[in-house]
Amino acid sequence: MKTDLGGVNVPVLRHHNAALVLDLLRTAGEPGISRLELAERTGLTPQAVSKITARLRAEGLAVEAGHRASTGGKPRTVLRLVASAGYAVGVHLDRDELTTVLTDLAGTVVTRRRRPLDLGAGAGPVLDAVTGEVGALTAGGPDVIGVGVAMPGPLDHRAGVPGRVTGFPEWDGHPVREELARRLGLPVVLDKDTNAAALGLALRPGAPGSFAYVHLGTGLGAGLVLGGAPLRGDRTGAGELGHQTVQLDGPPCGCGGCGCLEVLCLAAVGRGELAEAARILGAGAANLVRLLDIDQVLLGGRVVLAAPGVFADGVREFLAGLGLTTPVSVAAEAEAEAGAGAGVGVEADAEAEAEAGAEVQGGDAVAEGAAWLILAPIFGK
Repeated sequence: MKTDLGGVNVPVLRHHNAALVLDLLRTAGEPGISRLELAERTGLTPQAVSKITARLRAEGLAVEAGHRASTGGKPRTVLRLVASAGYAVGVHLDRDELTTVLTDLAGTVVTRRRRPLDLGAGAGPVLDAVTGEVGALTAGGPDVIGVGVAMPGPLDHRAGVPGRVTGFPEWDGHPVREELARRLGLPVVLDKDTNAAALGLALRPGAPGSFAYVHLGTGLGAGLVLGGAPLRGDRTGAGELGHQTVQLDGPPCGCGGCGCLEVLCLAAVGRGELAEAARILGAGAANLVRLLDIDQVLLGGRVVLAAPGVFADGVREFLAGLGLTTPVSVAAEAEAEAGAGAGVGVEADAEAEAEAGAEVQGGDAVAEGAAWLILAPIFGK
């Protein structure tokens, strides 16, 4: 499967209707979906669906997957996505760690790798490490469509260059996307870590239409999804939650401001006061809920995942104290109650995985979301 992400150079994928059909095949999973169901859900004629699915089968992207009983007439043939028809690489370039994953077309992780990294070592050594890790993932010869890279912001995802990353100003303006594309010989997409994670979470079946993914790790940021799509802002700077001022006379932050949510929260974590860090995180989440009227808050990042109950409970309690939510512990309940207008659901993504069977692993939500930077356009997302 050959793709040029500068303009998706695959005839069968160029048409919007084909992307709609492919996405329904993706979300149907292994059980598959019939041509009649595809026509009903897309609004296309049965004849159009037949032509599209015939081309998808010819391209090796779809295959017949048996038959399903019909309410009348002969059994319906069902189709499913051939997930092994192509692969994507997701890269999470964190301040002190590099995580890479290889996923199939459905976003299922095939291989993952993790190694220490110093983002302050400079672009040359860091991109050497990325090149080596991606090379190790793709050494077996999988048909890789492209590489999605997620790193701390701020950054310009259109130009493919980072801005003044807090604590690492030397990355400002470095042509990360261009250089990696040259090194790897593959299309590369660069975006902020929280945006990538939010995109991957938004594409889960049953995901809420609006939510905030709040990531607390080596830094603090948010990925925002409104109307089912990530919100990046006109200058791609949306979601810089960590640099929201919450204490005017507070301690200085590496961004140049004072009393930022990030510096206060990480200071509490450094003191071992996780309940206080959760309360501070709750203040930031409350601002997002009030400003954007979102359905759900998802918590992630290594600090949260080290104590998911403390952070989920702390954020819930803070929001509840403001009358903004009711306590929720699992993803399915959060989505059902938020959809019914009962409040804003809050969960840690580790809890969602354990209790609701979510496919996204909390610790690698950013890396897996980075792979979706490559995959999403194939499905019209």
